[in-house]
Amino acid sequence: MQEKIIRFQTVDEIKEFVGAACKCPFDIDVVSGRITIDAKSILGMLSVNWKDELRVVYEARNERFNNVVKKYAVG
Repeated sequence: MQEKIIRFQTVDEIKEFVGAACKCPFDIDVVSGRITIDAKSILGMLSVNWKDELRVVYEARNERFNNVVKKYAVG
């Protein structure tokens, strides 16, 4: 299992993240506090406070998606 902490600054960054997630054949979850969101849902991603730190959890490896996650990783 892969797990990273990310943070977004703009809606365009969220669109890029969701677009990359949608191209993956595996489930990707974003956890904000006690809420878990499907990373492939633009409405779900926009519904959380995306300027806070979010935890991304996914099972498989995908180089393109990993590069997008690294772009928004905290620390």
